[in-house]
Order: sequence, then structure tokens, then C-alpha cells
Amino acid sequence: MVQQPEPGFGKVLGLTTLGAILPGTALLAAGYRKAGWTVLAGLVALIGLGAWLATGGQHIAVRLSVSPTGLLLVIAAAVGIAVVWSLVVIAGYRVLAPDATTRVQHLAGSLLVILLALGVSAPAFEAAHLASVQRNLVLGLFGDDVESATVPTDAGANPWGDKERVNVLLLGGDGGDGRTGVRTDTVIVASIDTRSGATTTFSLPRNLEELPFPEDSPLYEAYPDGFWAGSESESLLNAVYRNGPAEYPDILGPTDNAGADFLKLGVGEALGLTIDYYVLVNLEGFSQLIDALGGITVNVNYYVPIGGEPSLGYLPDDYIAPGPNQHMDGERALHYARGRFGLSDYQRMDRQRCMINAIVSAADPITLLSRYQQIAATTQDIVTTDIPQSVVGDFADLALKVKDAGIQSVVFDDSVIRPAYPDFDKIRTVVQDALAGPPAAEATTQAPSPAPVPAPGPGTTTVEPEETTGAASPSPVTAAADACAYDPVAAQEALDEGEPPTG
Repeated sequence: MVQQPEPGFGKVLGLTTLGAILPGTALLAAGYRKAGWTVLAGLVALIGLGAWLATGGQHIAVRLSVSPTGLLLVIAAAVGIAVVWSLVVIAGYRVLAPDATTRVQHLAGSLLVILLALGVSAPAFEAAHLASVQRNLVLGLFGDDVESATVPTDAGANPWGDKERVNVLLLGGDGGDGRTGVRTDTVIVASIDTRSGATTTFSLPRNLEELPFPEDSPLYEAYPDGFWAGSESESLLNAVYRNGPAEYPDILGPTDNAGADFLKLGVGEALGLTIDYYVLVNLEGFSQLIDALGGITVNVNYYVPIGGEPSLGYLPDDYIAPGPNQHMDGERALHYARGRFGLSDYQRMDRQRCMINAIVSAADPITLLSRYQQIAATTQDIVTTDIPQSVVGDFADLALKVKDAGIQSVVFDDSVIRPAYPDFDKIRTVVQDALAGPPAAEATTQAPSPAPVPAPGPGTTTVEPEETTGAASPSPVTAAADACAYDPVAAQEALDEGEPPTG
């Protein structure tokens, strides 16, 4: 230690404050060079580590964020940093305060030190808290004790093995007040290239009939001609999740979610893909998630009904009017996603995809940090999956690739297939062509027609690009966000026609 002349008390307070902002500087000012430079070097190393995790080491950061063990280390490190930083602040003041410091000055200095210690430790303790919330979310959503009749069990160190693609079934369960059981009105398969992250989503209509099952599955023996539950309305795709296990509860053996397994096998057979995992989201709970995010913003190109029941002749209570960039809370967003009176299922499928896109857009870093505890709690309440904890890290790596590679989508609407009389060979051909085709960016340039825009009023149908005159062999592949774009012409036409009647 090099002896330094005693500074005045005002300078002591200033150096103590500087030592809180740049740990080690107060020790250096007091002559404790070795200790001061060691602490400063630790700060530089910490900043460097943070910068690396945010850039080149992003994959490590993502893996840490979904690993219970990694999150424990983050919690311990954050608490350790908070404690050490606070001790450095205290030590800086102690070595700087001159012997002649009065009692009143010591009281003022102690108050400053307490405030500074609380100030520097608060962000670290908040980081530890968020890591704890994240750990609880990971443990709550994913488990290695998942019992499933369809999850692959031979992943080993490389969960994808030699698989070129991993296929995830995304289900929107439209349960809620006044509804019996869960009906999966949203059925989407995300097929992800395990090397590039290029992703194609396939959306199937809720009213698809005769869902087939693989010949080597016991479900094929039960439903040799496709799924049937006694009546047409109870045999649609959206009823398989509920009605299949109700009729054959043990046909697939032990499983935590027989309905999801029924759909994984059936949808996989329909598309000609092997479905690896599922994620089920309760659309009713989406309103809570949207409120937790502070709302979402969507474009509306036609009047969207709120309520109404066409089969009983009940008119909607109200409508969401056309307009760009409409900010919606959870309740209104749910009306936006569910509204169907006088419209087609395909229009509702488009709006549900738009709602999901809007949720992703609303989940910016600042919003996630400020509302993360509420968001995490809501997510755990509305999401169910059979993705085991052992592969969550690999999915996190894959998600980074997906973000860079982009997404294209195929919607099997009535311009591509007939839901009542589905040609599954044609469906599988479309799937294989889409997966073998150009990347999403090229696919978009091949379709110069406007994005699919629903007609302005109830009772009309969606005009799809593939119906464009002169298209010899149209492709149903589009950029995922096309249906969510604002169309001022269609919106104005809807406004000119006026709001449809209400009840």
C-alpha cells in the first residue's frame, strides 16, 4: 500500500460515489493499488463476458436461460456480484475516511454508503429474481418425466440425430366458458430444418374430415377409414383431441395427453410427416398473456364480429371496425381471433396467426424485463407440451437459427383442398414440394400478387394469390406475415359498405 495524504470529507464522499460506479477506484485513491486494480480487472472481465454473451456467445446465453442448473449458477453469480460490489463500496469509504472525521460526518457517510450499496446491488438481485422466475417456468413447462406415446426416446446427446427436420404440432385449444371440453380450432405444424433453421408452417382447417392414421398404429384399426365419432360435426379435426380419447382412452398406452398423441399421429399421417412434439396453448388464456404484455397491435381489413351464433341466428353484439395498427387488450384481441359470424374458418385462421405474430412483436426486451414475472406465470398457466427438459437447450439453439432463416407458410384452405373430401395424397405432395422449394425470401418474390385479403363483409370468402388468372401451377406457399398486412383498399371498401347488423 502507498500512503496517500488524507482527503477532505467532501472528496471522500465523491470518491466513494465514484467507487460505487467504477468499483476499485476508491481503493486506488486510498493507495490500495493491488486490491483496486484487481477489482477493476474483475469489472472489465464482467463487462467483457456480458458483451460476449450478447454477441458471439449468444447460444451459450440462450442455453443458460433454459437450463435449470445454468439458471442456478446465474442466481448464485448475481447474488455474489451484489454482495461483493456492496462490500467494495463499504471498503472504499472505510479506507478513504480520514481519522478526523466527525460523528456527524460518519453518519452522513454511512447513509451515503447504504444508499450506494442498495443502488449497486438492486440490479443484481433483480437479475437473480428474474432467473429464479425463469427457472420455475422451465421446470413447470418441461419435464423429463413426461409420459407420451409419441415422443422419441432415443435422442441421446444429439436429439435430432440424422433428422433433417424436427416437426412440432402447434395447437390452439379453444376452451372457455360455456364450452364443453377443449376443441383445437388451431392446428399448425412447424417443420424446422435442423441445420439451417428454415421453417415452413402448415395450417390445417378445423373442419377437415376423415383424419387418417398410420397403418402401424392401433388407431388405424380403430379408424380404418379416417376419424369418425358418430356424426359429422363431432368428427372434424377440431374434435379429435376431445372425442378420440373419450372413445378409446387407453388405445395408445400410458400417456399424459392422449388427445395430443391422437393428433400427432393423425396430422403427421395427413401431411406425410413424423410429428416429434406438440405445444398446446389455451386461447382463452391468451387474453391474460396479451394483458401481461400490455396489449398487441394488429391490422384489421374487414369488420370482425364480436359474438354471435350463426347456427342459432344470434347476431353479433358488435364489430371490430377496419383500420391499421389497432391496439387491443386481451379481451378485444380474443374477440379478434375468435370472431367467425358470417366469415370463413380460413379468415379466422389468418387472424389467429396474426395475433401470434403480434404477440411476438409485443414481446420486446424492455417489455419482457419489466413484466416478466406476470408473463412467465401466465405462460405456465396456458401452455402444455411434451417437449422434455433434456432437449429444451437444443430447441433454444434451433430458435436462433429460425430467427435468422425466416418462416414461410402453407394454409390448406378451400383453394388448395376440399376439407369435406380431403385428397391426402395431394396434401402430402404440397408438403413435400414446399419443403423442397426455395427459401421463404425467394418464395415471396415468386408470388407478386397481393397478400390474401379477406373480403370486406360477412358471408364472403378469402381471395388467395393462387387464384390469380394465368397462374398455371400456383403455389400455396407464402411469407408468414402476408395475411397480416394492412390493405387500405379492402378496408375502405368495408367501411363504405357500413357495419353489418348487430343483435
